[in-house]
Amino acid sequence: MGVVLDEAAMAEAVKELAGQIRATAERGRVAVVGIRSRGDEVAERVCAVLSDAGVEHDCGMLDISLYRDDLSHLAENPKLQGSEIPFQMDGAHIILVDDVLYTGRTIRAAMDALIDYGRPARIQLAVLIDRGHRELPIQPDYVGVSLGTARMDHVLVRLKNTDGEDAVELVENH
Repeated sequence: MGVVLDEAAMAEAVKELAGQIRATAERGRVAVVGIRSRGDEVAERVCAVLSDAGVEHDCGMLDISLYRDDLSHLAENPKLQGSEIPFQMDGAHIILVDDVLYTGRTIRAAMDALIDYGRPARIQLAVLIDRGHRELPIQPDYVGVSLGTARMDHVLVRLKNTDGEDAVELVENH
């Protein structure tokens, strides 16, 4: 199928996501936590939009490498990028951010990792792309774009800081 979001559409999707989060953040301080890698860059963009709007919030990054249930499929020595949680987790309202929501397994791992930092009052989920096909009972609270896909398809999110360009591509495999 090819590119489904170009740079402009991706910027709009991030603004949409940040706008949804802003409504929650204006009712009380939130901590936006991006999942490495790619969810962290989406979270940074959301945090920038919130800051530009004058919304107080915290921003952090979470490395879930050692919490994944597919560790045996990763390299023998997975690349650890480290987490940056510069705020108190106990009692915090966390908005967990990732680039793509698919089976829900990454989010389950992220929640396990978050809870090792303390006991948040609430965890919500924000995703740039929701592609469906859950294997776990996990649903997003905030969505930039819902994208209909077949189970065998791949959704590739390319981000400027990581990949040199902003785009979302759907690769059909059926």
